[in-house]
Amino acid sequence: MSEFWRDRSVFITGCTGLLGSWLVAELVQRGARVTGLVRDLVPQSRLYTGDWHQRINIVRGCLEDLPTLERAINEYEIDTVFHLAAQTIVGVANREPLATFEANIKGTWNLLEACRKVGGVTRIVVASSDKAYGDQEILPYDENTPLQGEHPYDVSKSCADLICRTYYVSYGLPVCVTRCGNFYGGGDLNFNRIVPDTIRSALRDKPVVIRSDGSYIRDYFYVRDGVLAYLHLAEQMDRREIWGEAFNFSNELQITVLELVRKILGLMGKSYLEPIILNQAKNEIIHQYLSAKKAREMLNWKPEYSLDECLQETIKWYQDFLLDRLN
Repeated sequence: MSEFWRDRSVFITGCTGLLGSWLVAELVQRGARVTGLVRDLVPQSRLYTGDWHQRINIVRGCLEDLPTLERAINEYEIDTVFHLAAQTIVGVANREPLATFEANIKGTWNLLEACRKVGGVTRIVVASSDKAYGDQEILPYDENTPLQGEHPYDVSKSCADLICRTYYVSYGLPVCVTRCGNFYGGGDLNFNRIVPDTIRSALRDKPVVIRSDGSYIRDYFYVRDGVLAYLHLAEQMDRREIWGEAFNFSNELQITVLELVRKILGLMGKSYLEPIILNQAKNEIIHQYLSAKKAREMLNWKPEYSLDECLQETIKWYQDFLLDRLN
């Protein structure tokens, strides 16, 4: 394993979330000195169930509080920042757009401003989303696709992307942006998302409820592949020519919501559970998937896991996690 991360001081926002908890674990195992920003105590997060919280520094606070971010970056002498924290649930964004804008837009400019004012940070990786592109006719999306979100969550990511760009262009801040699809994997506690909801429903021998008509195409990205992609990008940021750039990370599979549900049910031996399709989704993009050509060519990156392998690992995690709760 590379020695790149050994003793490197790393700041992670969103470390109780799905991607953040896996990233914390990987960086700790690689010898990094990790500091995490934590807003809420989430006891079922992998950060706590895996006892990773005992091996990192924890700063209590939120992205909307600039002085807290400045203090953390200064006092812990941060070298590398992974900005993962955000309000990520589309339904929540639709109900509370202002809170979503505060977290996702203001939170991003606060973090970048803290890095700019304190100094010393050599690389910043900011998590955006494929939703930043909005609804486009030409698929797949590449990094030259215009950022034109229309719904609250999508707009928040479009704005955050542009703020990252201006901090690079105007101030030379060493920042790169990641745009990934829908993360899934063990540890996702948002059971309104299709993968954990399908697995939990199947374990209870109940049909999963699909909010859309099931035909929406999404880009599903395994969390462990995501962690490796983020680390790979950060390591590549010794090359100044990639500063200010955005990169799509994707396994480049085109799959509908209904196809994914049926694949999971098949792997669990529950194909007889016919999904309930509500066709009630609102303020959501219909078809969306990414091209990762730029990351493959500029970063020499590729995903490490197959879809079936990812789903089987994910199913196993939820079987173990939910076993006591289902009995």
